[in-house]
Amino acid sequence: MFFAEARVRVFIYGQPVDARKSYDGLYALARNEMKQDPLSGHLFCFINRRANQIKVLYWDRSGFCLWSKKLEVGRFVSDWGQIHSSETDWTHFKLLLEGVEPKSFRKRYSRLPTT
Repeated sequence: MFFAEARVRVFIYGQPVDARKSYDGLYALARNEMKQDPLSGHLFCFINRRANQIKVLYWDRSGFCLWSKKLEVGRFVSDWGQIHSSETDWTHFKLLLEGVEPKSFRKRYSRLPTT
């Protein structure tokens, strides 16, 4: 799997998903619940209720690809109450796959208004 990191958008579904869902079920969630086009080539991430398994669906111009990862220890999400369907960046996605959940995002600087 090779992606141009700057162009790939990553969408995380903000509710637990039945881990038995496959291509069609996850396609329907991305299309109907997330209001996104699964044929766009972007990544759509779905996490199960116990938050120890993640599935990623994407279109690679010839068909859908689906891969999953199951953590042996730990969870991808510590609190479902704080998770919402949203778009995230590539760096946050890589941290999520490693089981690292950043608590807050801070900018190192803020642009000062020009006069």
